[in-house]
Amino acid sequence: MPTTSPGTMPLDRSRVARFLVAAAAALLVAHLADGWAYSSLTFPDFANSDLGRMFRVQGFLPLWMVAALLLVLHDWPHRVQGGLYAAVGRGLLVFSGATIGGIVAEVLKILLRRERPLAHDGAYVFRPWTEDPLYTGSLALPSSHVLVAAGACFVLARLFPRTRYVWYALVAGCGFSRVAARAHFVSDVLLASIVGIVIAEILWRWHSRRTLASRIGQSPSLAVSGGLAEAQDD
Repeated sequence: MPTTSPGTMPLDRSRVARFLVAAAAALLVAHLADGWAYSSLTFPDFANSDLGRMFRVQGFLPLWMVAALLLVLHDWPHRVQGGLYAAVGRGLLVFSGATIGGIVAEVLKILLRRERPLAHDGAYVFRPWTEDPLYTGSLALPSSHVLVAAGACFVLARLFPRTRYVWYALVAGCGFSRVAARAHFVSDVLLASIVGIVIAEILWRWHSRRTLASRIGQSPSLAVSGGLAEAQDD
């Protein structure tokens, strides 16, 4: 196993700049497409189907609490050789991604204050600060469901890179289920996905540094058995 991980590498500023430019361009396109999507991508039957509910539940925080617990239970034997973090690190990462995603979504809703599309027949309407300044009900930008899902799924895509396209598909499906139900604009969903990527990347870099630090002094065979930061950049 390599002795370094993506989280220990210097931050690639050109890569960050490219990401920001691409994110800004994608958000612009999404905003231009919001009106069309509201009128053309409405599928209430899908949103209320078992498949639609399956995608929506990816944004349900307790789901990821269970997933985090399963990872901790799976990794628990590693505490003997790798210490406590070897046992709880991956589960903590998934839990943190989902939880931070949910918190950030609520904060951004308060700041951005755009209401749900269905309430105003697809028009952009922003709640004034004089009206329920800290209440997020009926606010939609960004989608809380998608940000919770993205925070967890993008972390899992880092932890298990061979399965990454499955996690990407779950985030996309969650977003589509929210648009199909007219609960969100496409731009609500896209902003949530972008923020989820950022959260996952920050957590991944922290986790990689923490994992490498915990392996100092271990033999190569023990480092391999720890298996906490198996994912590497392709």
